[in-house]
Amino acid sequence: MNFPVIPQRMALVNVHMQNCFVENPDRKGLALLERINDFAAVCRTAGMLVVHTRSIWRADGVNAGVLGEIFPKGKEIFRSDSSTAALHPRLVIEPQDTVVDAPRYGAFHATDLELILRTRGIDSLVITGIATNIACDTTVREAASRDFRVFLLSDGTLTAGTGGLTPEEAQRASLATLGALFAQVLSMDEMIEKIQNAA
Repeated sequence: MNFPVIPQRMALVNVHMQNCFVENPDRKGLALLERINDFAAVCRTAGMLVVHTRSIWRADGVNAGVLGEIFPKGKEIFRSDSSTAALHPRLVIEPQDTVVDAPRYGAFHATDLELILRTRGIDSLVITGIATNIACDTTVREAASRDFRVFLLSDGTLTAGTGGLTPEEAQRASLATLGALFAQVLSMDEMIEKIQNAA
């Protein structure tokens, strides 16, 4: 696929760059964060909306649902008043950016993200963040099922090893599946070139 790039109708959705994920020793979150900061600046210059999502559960855990049973530690990690759930202090958030709290892995379930995007006439998304095969994967699939055109940045996301796979294997597998069926997978440099040429 080769989706059109029209910056005025696009948003960057930066998924879950929270302390608990960025500071995870199994990942290289700080290096990713700096790349995302640079990329987000390009998006803002081109007139794109920048959205930051965070996985947040109510302090009493009442909206954790079945996910709270699967991952009980989340009731502490993702608690709305916990430092682990806060967006990383080195993440650049400008006044014109939007922050969306999501109670599940994906950025759309039980949030007003789609309303925010549709109200602005946005029909295409660029996805960055952590983790490629969990929250980013879920957000890509949710967006595609809502008929958004989705760009997924291969070096704008990362993951830890999962299910016996190394981080590199998990990253390749996730990008291959999403790139075949749900999104156009590009590098940051490729996406920047497309945005700047269109702008």
